[in-house]
Amino acid sequence: MNKSLASNMVAALVVVAGFVSPYPYRSYILDTGLFALSGGITNWLAVHMLFERVPGLYGSGVVQLQFEEFKLGIRALIMEQFFKNADLEGFFYAAEENSEQLRTQFEEIIDDLDLDNAFDSLIEVIMASSFGSMIGMVGGKDALNPLKTPFTQKMREYFTSHLLTSDLLGKIRKQIAQGFNDDTIRDKVAGIIDKRLDQLTPQMVKEIIQAMIHKHLGWLVVWGCAIGGVIGLLVSVMTVN
Repeated sequence: MNKSLASNMVAALVVVAGFVSPYPYRSYILDTGLFALSGGITNWLAVHMLFERVPGLYGSGVVQLQFEEFKLGIRALIMEQFFKNADLEGFFYAAEENSEQLRTQFEEIIDDLDLDNAFDSLIEVIMASSFGSMIGMVGGKDALNPLKTPFTQKMREYFTSHLLTSDLLGKIRKQIAQGFNDDTIRDKVAGIIDKRLDQLTPQMVKEIIQAMIHKHLGWLVVWGCAIGGVIGLLVSVMTVN
């Protein structure tokens, strides 16, 4: 059972307990459960709307709507960190005759990639969307920081599985074999990367991001229930008093 479902079920049980509890405890328990359930359901819906389009709800499906920005972010990351001011001539010349050596060198680069900026860009897109205010209620950007590690791990897995294919490495070797000039190599590699990224669809982008962070967003629902429950209890106490 995932965290979202478990926390909402606990909140629902508190609501049921409130209905069957005797006075004067009924109002305290019922308000706590109702506020907790409303907070949990609201945040669960926000997480769902982050990935899925919901007819009639403006801003839903923000990940799919912003897929072009995601693709541009991947392109910039690859070109700036894979092929930044390095000795590309020497890099590719050493690996020209050895595909495994080329793959090994790329794997080492992937391991050394600084993916913090990519994560920060994703968070900025989320916070700038209609869900920013909801996330702000449960800690804002700080509440999403625990997602950084799983995000970077999944990004490295994505680069390894999608960019280190035999087909793509073969195309890179074929292109660079025509001339060892850093600018020429960058232009040709950029063209290959662009063609690869053009194959990404909004659905594929959604699945990539979802695989990276979706299960960890369940904490937003947990905290929604917890904070909602505390608010409900405080409201009940102040009302009675």
